[in-house]
Amino acid sequence: MQTSALPDLAHTDAKAVHWLATATAMAGVIALAGLLQPDAATATASASEHGVTTRHESAPAAEAPDPARVTFPLDCAGAGQTVADSAPGDLDGDGGPETVAVVHCAAGSGTPPSGVYVVTRRSGAAPRVVATLVDPAQKLTVTGLAVRGGRISADLLGYSSADVPRCCPDEQEHASWRWEGNAFVRSSAPAGGSARQA
Repeated sequence: MQTSALPDLAHTDAKAVHWLATATAMAGVIALAGLLQPDAATATASASEHGVTTRHESAPAAEAPDPARVTFPLDCAGAGQTVADSAPGDLDGDGGPETVAVVHCAAGSGTPPSGVYVVTRRSGAAPRVVATLVDPAQKLTVTGLAVRGGRISADLLGYSSADVPRCCPDEQEHASWRWEGNAFVRSSAPAGGSARQA
């Protein structure tokens, strides 16, 4: 057997105290490395360990168009327009929100007919009306507007004849609209009835 010209290495004749000192030193190095990681790396590791999905924060979500900044195609003979209700939502599935607005003339009294309009806005452009769902010429009052899952819904209150006082609609219909292809398709049902395509 050939003997080494080098002196014996310290770890070849280690005692328990040497192993304990080595383990303690390694634990200290690992702990120190964990503390010195950048915050982003710590947050990413933590999120992936717990199965949490985080959204990229550099691009803020687009805001829905403000219907107060739109002139609606509604002839009010100088009386002004009132946005009675509005609801935002992504109606066409493009990732950008639209706004559905219920608008009527600013009448001093009575119940002016409502119009329901879809408002959109391209980046940097002014909001504009892209669809009329209920025309004021239909002489309906619109209540209960909602947008959920890309579907617009509202209750339409109307009159069976010209003899019915404008304060007291005697017909009610629940209507909904969904974007299909290149147009809004309407489904409707009498209050409490089953839906039909319109």
